Parts: sequence; C-alpha cells; structure tokens
Amino acid sequence: MRIVIADDAVLLRAGLERLLTEAGHEVVAAVGDGTALVSAISRHRPDLAVVDVRMPPTFTDEGVRAAMLIRRQDPEVALMVLSQYVEERYASDLIADSPRGLGYVLKDRVADVEDFLEVVADVGAGGTWLDPEVVQQIFVRSRRRRTLEGLTPREREVLSLMAQGRSNQAIADTLFVSAGSVEKHISSVLTKLDLPPVDGENRRVMAVLRYLESEER
Repeated sequence: MRIVIADDAVLLRAGLERLLTEAGHEVVAAVGDGTALVSAISRHRPDLAVVDVRMPPTFTDEGVRAAMLIRRQDPEVALMVLSQYVEERYASDLIADSPRGLGYVLKDRVADVEDFLEVVADVGAGGTWLDPEVVQQIFVRSRRRRTLEGLTPREREVLSLMAQGRSNQAIADTLFVSAGSVEKHISSVLTKLDLPPVDGENRRVMAVLRYLESEER
C-alpha cells in the first residue's frame, strides 16, 4: 500500500515509517501536523493515512479534524487513527461519517508489531478496527445518553439548571414552581440515572457530569 504518516513525534514517525517499509508498504510522505497531512493526501492520493489525534499547534484534536476533512474530501483514503489515550468522542465522530476503511488504535498496540501490521492491512483493504477500550467507552457513553433520553422535558430543564450550579430554591424561582416540586424532579432524575442514594451531594454532582457528557456532542 501507499501510505502517508502524520505524527509530531519524530522518533515515532520514523519508527512507523521503517516498520511499514520493511513490511513491504511504500511510505510516500511523513509529516508532523494536520495541515501538512491534508496537503500530502491531496498530492499523493495514498491508500492509507496513519494519523495521530493530537498534533501542533494546540495538541488537542488537530489530527482527527484533519482526518475528518480527508474523509469528506477523499473518502477512498483509508484512515488509521493513533491515540495515546481512549478518546471515544473522536472515534464516534469518524464512525458517524463512515466506518469503512477506518481504524482507531491506541499507541501502546504499536508495540505488538504483528498485530499492528494485520490491522494496517485490514483497514487499508476497507475493513474497520476499533481498539477494544474505545468500543467499551463508546458503549458506556451511548448507554448514558439513552438514559438521559428517558428524562421528561421538565426533568432535563431541572438538570440543566443544576449544571449551572443553581440551588433548589434558585431553580424553583426560575421555573416558577415550588421548592418541593424541584426536589421531586431531582429525585426522579437521580433515580432514572441509576445513581445510588449513598451521598446526596455526590449524586447531584454525578448527575451533572452525566448531563455535561451528553451535551458534548
């Protein structure tokens, strides 16, 4: 296969290039940022791009944003995304576009050369490979989102105000209801989110975290 590598870590980039070349692939470009990656894809039209999630200048999501742009502009180019940690939000976004020719691999897996090369071949041929830890995180996020969908509009409204740090009385004043009514809504929210009644304050914080997670997408 003809492959483009994008990773800001020079040693890892060189190591991947050597590994893939020795396996019989042709590395047509090895770059260190998202802009150079998009240009390399346009210039070389490779079969596969191996892309780090975090690259310059902010080291947040430049790589995956470049990968999503490539997926839209050159859907025939297979993508293998490398990540230091499980960041299932990015995997979910890529899968939403198209799972064909897509791999999401934790960098620790690269140490297992044989398995890594098998994944490269599979993804390059149009297959899909997601790290088991990523699959688990996607499942957890999806399950939490479905749970939130079980809340009534009023319960979601109360939870939204809780996320803003408002007290029960402040929520009651905002919604023009009694404090007792707010307490009932909060109790229902905590029950539907399956948060055990161990520590009332911690349950409230956990409910807010669930809400914020669902709002990230």
